[in-house]
Amino acid sequence: MAHITLHTSRLEHNYRFLSGLFSRHAIEWAMVVKMLCGHTEFLKEVLSLGPNDVCDSRLSNLKKIKKIDPSRQTVYIKPPAKRLAKSIVSFADVSFNTEIETLKLLSLEAGRQNKVHKVILMLELGELREGIMGAEFMDFFQNVRNLKHISIIGIGANLNCFNGILPDQDKMRQLMAYREAIRKQFAVDLPYISGGSSVTIPLLFTGAMPPAINHFRVGETLFFGTDVYHQTMLEGMVSDVFVLTGEIIELNEKPMVPTGTAGVNLVGDTVEYDQSLKGRTSTRAILDIGLLDIDFAAIRPREKGIEILGGSSDMLILDLGDNGKEWKVGDTMEFSLNYLSTLRAMNSEYIDKKIQR
Repeated sequence: MAHITLHTSRLEHNYRFLSGLFSRHAIEWAMVVKMLCGHTEFLKEVLSLGPNDVCDSRLSNLKKIKKIDPSRQTVYIKPPAKRLAKSIVSFADVSFNTEIETLKLLSLEAGRQNKVHKVILMLELGELREGIMGAEFMDFFQNVRNLKHISIIGIGANLNCFNGILPDQDKMRQLMAYREAIRKQFAVDLPYISGGSSVTIPLLFTGAMPPAINHFRVGETLFFGTDVYHQTMLEGMVSDVFVLTGEIIELNEKPMVPTGTAGVNLVGDTVEYDQSLKGRTSTRAILDIGLLDIDFAAIRPREKGIEILGGSSDMLILDLGDNGKEWKVGDTMEFSLNYLSTLRAMNSEYIDKKIQR
């Protein structure tokens, strides 16, 4: 059975790198673990690194984190659904919010549970995903600041996740300006400006990050070493924290061009073929990984000279050329992953999960 492996030494390397970077800039940071899809053994590994705050967008995953370590501060990082108020207060110590009526329900529920629920108010800075519009923000703050069982601990923003809008110094200064306006109008000094995420990290290296931005939420760069801003690797980090492995279940020399009348394939495409390859053959391998488990376009063979041709719901087809390495049935092949392909593999019950220390 195909499997995905978490390499803990590589993960620890990236964690120490980021911890050192943020410490030098007096920034607190939270680990975003939603791509682990609540896998208990993987969660135990990341929690053992010692993050103070752990973020997820699924309540079931936060519940598992609390079961592993009730003392760990959990953060729900999307606006809560009103129907989930009870569970949000039960399993999330902090939540990101944009709706007054939801905050009122959270306050009532926190009172029932004898808690004070902490919140970060999310501002719209142009990405057009979640966020309170700037023109409405001060009135919004006025309406929620005195909710009895709510503690507003900061403001934040999301960028680059929907329309791909990149962070810059101006957008970070907008967050600073809203906190300063709150301080002047309401005499409230919010402790956190949560303006940072993986895509914002490069601003630290260029000096474009204002020092008042003191909280980051990081997932992709932690697990992949990615400079999300430039779509490159950050120097000093490693990429293959996760590796996908599949087994060869068939190996044959086959024609490079199919024969017969071509119709629409499984995914609705009409495939065109290079007719100049007609009459030529190559070694083709079939692996036990399918579209149900992974996006073929988002994985990369770690061995050179292998081409991914495509596949079906539960098989991956590769071109091995002349098979100079002499692959055989039963051999396994490894693939590098990106963020979304890892998320998809983690969410598949047909992909085994393994740990390599």
